[in-house]
Amino acid sequence: MCGVLRQRYLVPALFPSLSPGPAGRFDRRRRPEVNLTGVNLLGRKKDNARTPESDVSEDTAETGREGDSGKSGTAPKGRPTPKRSEATRKRGPVAPAPMTTSEARKRRKESRSKLSREERKADKVTRRADMSARREKMMAGDDAYLLPRDKGPVRRFVRDVVDSRRNVLGLFMPAALVLIFVMLSVPSLAVQQLISPAMLVLVLIMVIDGFILGRKANRLVDEKFPDNTESGWKLGFYAASRASQLRRMRAPRPQVERGNRVS
Repeated sequence: MCGVLRQRYLVPALFPSLSPGPAGRFDRRRRPEVNLTGVNLLGRKKDNARTPESDVSEDTAETGREGDSGKSGTAPKGRPTPKRSEATRKRGPVAPAPMTTSEARKRRKESRSKLSREERKADKVTRRADMSARREKMMAGDDAYLLPRDKGPVRRFVRDVVDSRRNVLGLFMPAALVLIFVMLSVPSLAVQQLISPAMLVLVLIMVIDGFILGRKANRLVDEKFPDNTESGWKLGFYAASRASQLRRMRAPRPQVERGNRVS
């Protein structure tokens, strides 16, 4: 009985579009007509009906754009120009300078990977020219381009002392190469027995000459630079290592001639 009353009276009152069909039954194929014109759906705020105020504002904006298009230049952006600090903050933090040579090389490779072939060639030519200029200044003795072990007036004075004299240490490498070549090329036991003592004598002569040169360099440095704080061992080893190289292969290039007096 309740079901019959619900079909005859309650359903038609709530849904007028549904009407009982034949034999008092409702036609399930008929759908109620739902009007959602004034309903705001979730997430669809941009699809709402346009109001007269919005139409007027859009018409005004379009008119302003049409008027600006006929003029030269661009329309004002409507906001002040940001300060340098604000622009830097938006752009992000600046990467710190590389601390090691490997890190600088890695950054240089990453930056070169973004360049085209022509730009990479131009960058290579520029880097080679820069390296050549830096090496030339280093060989000329410019203190700003020298290695840390060669910087300073004390080290420059020691180099001049070494370059102004004839050093037996400079003959060590050529003499050692000659003795090794003779030992390998002549398979004679008697020759090898003579070369071994000759090598020991050569090493002893080089040690004596290096000791004399180190003492002389330290004495002259103490006379010219009384406030020098470097140890005599470091300066003596620096002088001996430079004297053991051939004159034309020394870096930086010798600034004095042999036999000149250094003061």
